[in-house]
Amino acid sequence: MPSFPSSGPQRLTPTQAKPKIEKYCAYQERSHRQVLEKLRGYGLNSQEAGEMLVELLQSNFVSEERFAASFVRGKFGLKGWGRAKIEQALKREGLGARQIETAMKEIPDQRYEETLLRWAERKAKSVSGTPFERKMKTKRFLVGKGYEPEAIDSVLSQLDF
Repeated sequence: MPSFPSSGPQRLTPTQAKPKIEKYCAYQERSHRQVLEKLRGYGLNSQEAGEMLVELLQSNFVSEERFAASFVRGKFGLKGWGRAKIEQALKREGLGARQIETAMKEIPDQRYEETLLRWAERKAKSVSGTPFERKMKTKRFLVGKGYEPEAIDSVLSQLDF
């Protein structure tokens, strides 16, 4: 029976991992958590991964502030997520309250309201049922997108169901 080389994860030395992780970080903004997970995937132990993260921070390959701002712009601008869903996702990434608050300033209030109204109008047109059912389906959809109940109620009061 022929023996095949192991296809499992190969352990890299810190020297081998450094150019790979730099390329990973240069491609797109990453959180500390994402970088540490990737380094562990390369087979580095916790101490080696921590030291490598410090080097990446010092050489400006990783910045939580840049990551948070980019994340907020992307999730709001491309996916239309509301503030609540974005904030929850940033907390899962391990960001602190101050970093999240700063990053959330990337969303202009007027654009936020316009986006919420556009989603509400689009969903209201696509659902069927009684006016009450249509309103509730639209509200449920918007809550799922991460918009706040007060903002949703304000927008829904402007629409005809």
